[in-house]
Amino acid sequence: MAGASLLALIDDIAAILDDVALMTKVAAKKTAGVLGDDLALNAQQVAGVRADRELPVIWAVAKGSLVNKAILVPVALLISAFLPWAIVPLLMVGGLYLCFEGMEKLAHKFLHKEDKSTAHEAGGPQQPADVAATEKEKIKGAIRTDFVLSAEIIVIALGTVANEAMSMQIAVLTGIALLMTAGVYGFVAAIVKLDDLGLYLHGRQGVLSQTMGKALLGAAPMLMKFLTIIGTAAMFMVGGGILAHGLPVIHHLSAALAAAQGGLLLSGLLDMAVGLAAGALALGGMQLARAA
Repeated sequence: MAGASLLALIDDIAAILDDVALMTKVAAKKTAGVLGDDLALNAQQVAGVRADRELPVIWAVAKGSLVNKAILVPVALLISAFLPWAIVPLLMVGGLYLCFEGMEKLAHKFLHKEDKSTAHEAGGPQQPADVAATEKEKIKGAIRTDFVLSAEIIVIALGTVANEAMSMQIAVLTGIALLMTAGVYGFVAAIVKLDDLGLYLHGRQGVLSQTMGKALLGAAPMLMKFLTIIGTAAMFMVGGGILAHGLPVIHHLSAALAAAQGGLLLSGLLDMAVGLAAGALALGGMQLARAA
């Protein structure tokens, strides 16, 4: 009897694990779009970091991302259980922050070029303390951005298991949190070390290795620049999409556009337009508040 009970228990555990794996797979599919934005944004955050500090910076942000998710998973479960109406407003606050951060990056890039060149001429090369401070600020900014994107991933994943038992919700959200963190930051690490792989191949004997190394060395800077542009655009796309889905009129317009031919592109452009407008308003409001 004891043996039969043990086999039945093992069978039940296997069935539960199978259900968890299935639900995690469904949740991962639904969060794939946000995952792409998360990847682009985090690769962008490493731009400008010294080559020997790239992996330590990525590791620091990955640890911060795990802390974010360790906070978000239980908070999402509690809000879903006791304050389900609060999920949308909280997401909209996060979306507005993403739009603000994206607009602040654009403003800094296009409005402070002269200041940057003057500072370079006056100050010369950065001192070690300045480099450390800049790196620390990049890590903080990346973790803040990760918090918003992680929140969206967790909420989307929660939506796929909202009708399941609490144990299933906990298992799926924990699995998604670990899977997404490992996937995003592992891939970011691979992207930023492409140039090192190119140098290694270029230094080897053989025409094929040297050709591949040269191609990687040429492609790595272009890829990072492309990801920087995509990362900034993703802030407006994701943030604008969150805001658009929280505003009934814009949400219905977005749904109508998505149903039309080429609708995904039109819907994405609408999300970006909402994000740009919201970011401009948020940045303008912040500047007025600072000046007051």
